[in-house]
Amino acid sequence: MAEHIRARSVSGNPEGPYRAVESAQALAWEMFEGVDTLDKLFRHAVSRFKHTPCLGTRELLSQDTEVQPDGKVFQKLVLGEYRWKTYEEVDREVGYLGNGLAVLGQKSRSSIAIFCETGAEWMITAQACFRYNFLLVTLYATLGEDAIVFGLTQCGATHLITSKNLLETKLKVVLPQVTGLKHVIYAGSGGASLGDYPQSLSVHSIQEVMDLGAKPDNLCVQVDTPSPSDLAIVMYTSGSTGRPKGVMMHHSNLIAGMAGQCQRIPGLGPKDTYIGYLPLAHVLELTAEMSCLSHGCRIGYSSPQTLCLQSSKIKRGSRGDCSVLRPTLIAAVPEIMDRISKNVMAKVGEMNAVQRKLFTLGYRYKLQQVACGADTPICNKLLFKHVSMLLGGSVRLMLSGGAPLSADTQRFINICFCPVAIGYGLTETCGAGTISDFSDYTTGRVGAPLICSEIILRDWPEGGYTSQDKPLPRGEILIGGPNVALGYYGSEDQKEGGEFWVDEAGQRWFCTGDVGEVHPDGCLQIIDRKKDLVKLQAGEYVSLGKVEAALKKSPLIDNICAYASSNQSYIIGFVVPNQKQLTELANRNGIDGKWEELCNHAVLEQEVLKSIKEIATTDKLQRFEVPLKVCLSSEVWTPETGLVTDAFKLKRKELQRHYIRDIERMYGAK
Repeated sequence: MAEHIRARSVSGNPEGPYRAVESAQALAWEMFEGVDTLDKLFRHAVSRFKHTPCLGTRELLSQDTEVQPDGKVFQKLVLGEYRWKTYEEVDREVGYLGNGLAVLGQKSRSSIAIFCETGAEWMITAQACFRYNFLLVTLYATLGEDAIVFGLTQCGATHLITSKNLLETKLKVVLPQVTGLKHVIYAGSGGASLGDYPQSLSVHSIQEVMDLGAKPDNLCVQVDTPSPSDLAIVMYTSGSTGRPKGVMMHHSNLIAGMAGQCQRIPGLGPKDTYIGYLPLAHVLELTAEMSCLSHGCRIGYSSPQTLCLQSSKIKRGSRGDCSVLRPTLIAAVPEIMDRISKNVMAKVGEMNAVQRKLFTLGYRYKLQQVACGADTPICNKLLFKHVSMLLGGSVRLMLSGGAPLSADTQRFINICFCPVAIGYGLTETCGAGTISDFSDYTTGRVGAPLICSEIILRDWPEGGYTSQDKPLPRGEILIGGPNVALGYYGSEDQKEGGEFWVDEAGQRWFCTGDVGEVHPDGCLQIIDRKKDLVKLQAGEYVSLGKVEAALKKSPLIDNICAYASSNQSYIIGFVVPNQKQLTELANRNGIDGKWEELCNHAVLEQEVLKSIKEIATTDKLQRFEVPLKVCLSSEVWTPETGLVTDAFKLKRKELQRHYIRDIERMYGAK
């Protein structure tokens, strides 16, 4: 059977540029003809889906605190059903909020910042900014205080949208350091505790601003209608290194990027329900939600702490958000998917011998059938239906992005839940780059270029990658197209040789720093990252990302950061162990103690190293790619710790700084 070609080099040369076969002649700029701004995109949806449910939020019934045996206190929630606003109702609130902000002095094309958790208020604020041509500046709710001050100061925002929780906690330290702010608007019911904020600062609830905008005298506020070339968003990246960068996105950039994304999602429409829980300040979540809204889907809001029955804030006996919402579409980062996979396997491990055997046989059988393009309705009903209820039982498609997804996890989600598509893109490309077909069950690949993008492989001789490599052309990935952002806020580095550049035809390109290879069917595989490549003392190059991706397959390892120094002959690793697996291993070895004591136990360190060596042998890692020493971390790496980004990418410099004493110990420094 002939291979299905998904993309090809339009120049005929192995370096490309590669385009999807559907856009070989011209790249796509719009999803719907004449709909060329984000304001028009939402108005277009409202005109088509006026009375359809649009945004939903679960009702908070009660909240309690639980004290754990170790003294830690956890907040537990009891949540009710979802309460929905229709497209027409959201449209009305968007107008009222935009009016109210204008009455408070917000000007078209001027910056307005949002520093808030994901929720309906976030999306309504964004749509109000698009409609009134306010430049929306997004900041992650988990950014550190210095990064928040830097972003707010650099963008010069006079108005800030936040939440009651963040206003009463994180912003207490931040606001006195930001002199340009005049108004703070918070989401949440009840009055806010204002603390020692500058007297020049006016604080309002979002409802108060909407009420202000709804007054008849304020309904005729004059604003400039946005054009495709107007800046829509400055999105500050969480950044794996250094200060956050503000990526400048035009309306036309985001419209093009979403046109490419939506073309890859089969059957997207008003029958779909999307669950929103990732940070809306991340380009993956923002474009996923706006794409869903453009096609009449409903979005129910959640959080990683309330997503499932096992989530940390769900009170025992209550239902998680997935169980109540029953979403059909989910976007996730690999860290979340790995967690889902390990939760399921933990449940399988608790089954009796007969049940485990049946699950294993069914899994292997479906794996074989899926590889042949077939399905297994009986296995789905008898074995996997119960598993799929973890996510509500109705998920038909999942999209993974933000970081590499392991082959094992991808196969597991495909078999136990639904087809998975792997996306590759960056904030600098408005999230768009490639997305694999949901019918493509190969692993490790990220699909063909979207219809809005094209890709070039640029030679990187130092790393040993060129477009003339056999059997597949390889090189640094350059993404070009109308989805490529303007550049970084406050930076003039727009020339060729920088991260952004413009070719002779006037098309913008971004140099990703990732290394890829293109398969004969035109699909891309990410094989390395320039910043992850370290040269050891003996001259061998080690790809830290490759090592980490392989070793995370160990059931003992939840997360790992490989570290190498050019002055040393071997690499080391920092490991976040799986608490259940390591505790059981300690019990088998007769080792007692608190979690911190287990993670510092020399015998358990050696057991983890033994597991690492077994995985390394199976994955055929080279001798110099295998960590010789490890440090077990009792602390889970979350965005709140500052050790990973909001997409759960490792912050290598922060991790190096955090574990500097352990590095010195493992490398034998005095």
